[in-house]
Amino acid sequence: MPLVLVLGNSMLVPILPDLQERLGISQFQSSLVITLFSVTAGLVIPISGYLSDRFSRKAIMIPSLIIYGAAGVLAGFGAIWHSYGVLITARAIQGLGAAGTAPIAMALAGDLYKEAMESKALGLTEASNGTGKVVSPILGSLLSLIVWYAAFFAFPFFCLLSLLAVIFLLKEPEKKKRPPKLGEYLKSIGEVLKKKATG
Repeated sequence: MPLVLVLGNSMLVPILPDLQERLGISQFQSSLVITLFSVTAGLVIPISGYLSDRFSRKAIMIPSLIIYGAAGVLAGFGAIWHSYGVLITARAIQGLGAAGTAPIAMALAGDLYKEAMESKALGLTEASNGTGKVVSPILGSLLSLIVWYAAFFAFPFFCLLSLLAVIFLLKEPEKKKRPPKLGEYLKSIGEVLKKKATG
């Protein structure tokens, strides 16, 4: 799951010059293909987190992966059609899907493991994240040797693998704590943001 989120941007970095040339767009417009994904994901992550607390982790991760993968197909066709509008819309939708992947997986690690094992699980999650940042640009470059927009169509493949793992391998524990009320959740987010701003 963390790898899927990292792939969302890093895999596309090597193809930005081709994207700019083929679609006849500016450098700023091509950079939005990366930026919009991250901004959308960042805005929606708190909402996904709240919903996963209210319902279940899998209830958020499964549709998120489907949205992520489907939007990858749409982005790929946007590239084929040389439609920047379709491409950038698909990337925003991918950001929505991405919000329900790695952050929820980290919360799930906290549900599944306690104390030392929790730290180990989160460490492995971060290791996967770091590995993805190294491997994904290389993967994007290799895929571009086939055709420059191939990376967009790789998203559904990785999302499908993650989706199957979540559905068939992931055993989510029963909730023992009541989910927070919306007001409590928003207050906790505000406190975190305040600490980050002053720290």
